Amino acid sequence: MDIKTLQQAPPWDWPPDTGKKLQRILRDRRANPSDRLIAAELAGDLTVINDELADSLLSIVRTPDEPEQLRAKAAISLGPVLEQADIDGFDDPDDVPITERVFRNIRESLQKLFLDTGIPKGVRRKILEASVRAPGDWHRAAVEVAYASGDRDWILTAVFSMSWVPGFDKQILEALKSSDSEIHFEAVRAAGNRELEGAWSHIVSLIKDARTPKPLLIAAIGAVASIRPAQAGTILVDLADSEDEEIAEAADEAIDLAESLSDDEDEDDEDDDEDEDVSKWTN
Repeated sequence: MDIKTLQQAPPWDWPPDTGKKLQRILRDRRANPSDRLIAAELAGDLTVINDELADSLLSIVRTPDEPEQLRAKAAISLGPVLEQADIDGFDDPDDVPITERVFRNIRESLQKLFLDTGIPKGVRRKILEASVRAPGDWHRAAVEVAYASGDRDWILTAVFSMSWVPGFDKQILEALKSSDSEIHFEAVRAAGNRELEGAWSHIVSLIKDARTPKPLLIAAIGAVASIRPAQAGTILVDLADSEDEEIAEAADEAIDLAESLSDDEDEDDEDDDEDEDVSKWTN
């Protein structure tokens, strides 16, 4: 498969040597610029990324004379593996496609690069958007400054980042009122990820409004399941029968997630009741 064919194919259909092919393209500065952009995008997929590809992506981000668009693409492609490593940890090396050494190097390097204000804004934004997927102590201040900047692009990055960095409920609710469609979209996703109860009525209104654009509707569907899983099924049942396959699939997945979350809540409640009964019996 050539690089453009790979881009159109699902990752599970990629040939076994895809990672090596992407590596060659990323390292070849004489390669077609559009091919290198595609390679940087695909290299972040969890089915192929490894220490070598991660190092190549990070090297591109670090290199000042690489094209700005390529540096930004390489930065954001590091996000998924950072998130997986942060969630799964390294107790079982087979759970994460990069080593702990590379994980720590990426985190530390992205922090240093972000603090370098001489780096182009577009690259710094993607550095922040990638790095927040494994949040560190420095992220809260970075997101605060970005949101308060008054710069539309930085505000968009800040609201995106609020999905992973806690403590911004007020700002997310404020961003839900934005007339900027991209900021509004990211605010809906952030509200769902943070399980923000105060966003419930707004999210439900988006689902019930036939004029809601499909990407925003799908984001709202996911948010409903996270915010009030016990009520999500009732709200989403009609959408699960939608003639639009993407909407129907999103609704089905959200209903399944909501049921799982509701079951977890029920188990937690049962455990609390048992603990209370034992406490009464022993006192």
